[in-house]
Amino acid sequence: MQPEILLTLSAGSVRPLLAARDPRCPDILAVPQFVATDLQLRGLNLPTDLLAGFGLMDLDRLRDAADRAHCPVLLLSEEAPIDFAERGPAWAKSLDRIKRVAVAANRLGCPAIAVRARGEDSEERFEATAAGVKAAVKEIERYDLNLLLAPAPGITFVAQRLTELIKKVGGFRIGSYPSFEHAFESGDLENTLRKLAPYAPAIAASVRGFAKDGTHIDYSLEACVDSVRSVGYGNTLALDLVAAAAPAPATGGRKTARKITADDIVADIDRARTLLELATVEAEMALEDEEE
Repeated sequence: MQPEILLTLSAGSVRPLLAARDPRCPDILAVPQFVATDLQLRGLNLPTDLLAGFGLMDLDRLRDAADRAHCPVLLLSEEAPIDFAERGPAWAKSLDRIKRVAVAANRLGCPAIAVRARGEDSEERFEATAAGVKAAVKEIERYDLNLLLAPAPGITFVAQRLTELIKKVGGFRIGSYPSFEHAFESGDLENTLRKLAPYAPAIAASVRGFAKDGTHIDYSLEACVDSVRSVGYGNTLALDLVAAAAPAPATGGRKTARKITADDIVADIDRARTLLELATVEAEMALEDEEE
């Protein structure tokens, strides 16, 4: 039997609810309980921009809220790409930013941070990027953290190139943070996921929304699960609603275009969770049948 996949949430999915101060999720401190109770998910990935203005005491309060909700913060994701090949003054600022993200992650009790590498691919840049990533890994080791590379345009967009970079850096504190959306945009969804999943403690289960017939837009969530399961993946899938628009205001103003509501966001996350849970169970049952 394959290990159970843990379903969590990327907190970026509920940005519109936070912006609208939705009663169910009025601020970031309310997110863990909302995720655990309303969305029935068991962990949280946090983009760093949601922690803007936070001090150490604020991070402690968020960690405590996550502990009470039994919904731990499992990953802190830095959205701004980093030029790991840079060796001028900008590199010192980037390394300082990575250290600050590491401090926040350590305070929140999460085991990893995810970053994106910036820059076009070339052999010279590849070597320099590998050296920069090694330096970053060394800096965050003191916080007992892993560094995950999320695919991004340029040097890490092609799955094979990203795995080569991970192998070049080496060690057990470097990994990948793939996403369904990137795999789809690569033009080779299933192979991309199969190549990156073995290096991934977590995968972003990107959700673009659903058609009227209930099928996921652009690609099959079930096919994504099948792809990562085929290489024995049994870690974390973080639901990430990537197509959410701001909820329509409750009152006032003439509407010029239909906007997704807070209830639509919750419904899409719930539908995605149900599909992923079902796909996981079916994959396990299929494996058991093969063994018999």
